[in-house]
Amino acid sequence: MARPAVFLDRDGTIVREADYMRSVSQLRLLPGAAEAIRRLNEAGFAIVVTTNQSGIARGLLTEADLAEIHAALTNRLARRGARLDGIYYCPHHPQAALPAYRKRCRCRKPAPGLLLRAARELGLDLSRSFAVGDSRRDVEAGKRAGCSTILVRTGYGAEAAGAPGGESTPDHVADSLAHAVPWILERMSGRRWRTCRRR
Repeated sequence: MARPAVFLDRDGTIVREADYMRSVSQLRLLPGAAEAIRRLNEAGFAIVVTTNQSGIARGLLTEADLAEIHAALTNRLARRGARLDGIYYCPHHPQAALPAYRKRCRCRKPAPGLLLRAARELGLDLSRSFAVGDSRRDVEAGKRAGCSTILVRTGYGAEAAGAPGGESTPDHVADSLAHAVPWILERMSGRRWRTCRRR
């Protein structure tokens, strides 16, 4: 059976918002984030980071710089017993300074392309998965992929929580990733999930 996943935005959800993080020196884990990921690992979820990184398109960092940041993130989480099953990013922007990255793509959130690609490559069940982020575009991408969605108030989330809803209305709002985990685990063990398993 395909695994359920928790798709996590990076900036403002796992790490502090740095306004186009350009180097490892700016990388700061949010309080409780590693422990939250570890709990989700233990519950059997695949943990996948999905992140827009238009700083590449804007010429603020390279894909090699981003690879260093993500290696450092993976290592810091691992030191606290937390594991990522994948990191998927979109380097594009429709008005990119660099022509190679100037495009309207299917991977830039709120498009669901990153989640759909991860589901194909990692064998994930999107209908039993969750998308967590600090912006309405994270929520919309999750909904368009068929996931349950959580908006966290860290990063830009406090401002986003008061914005109009529509397709970007989350299923739940939590103060942080750590506060989102109990809701995820409750949903996993609830009636809806037991019914899915019986089928």
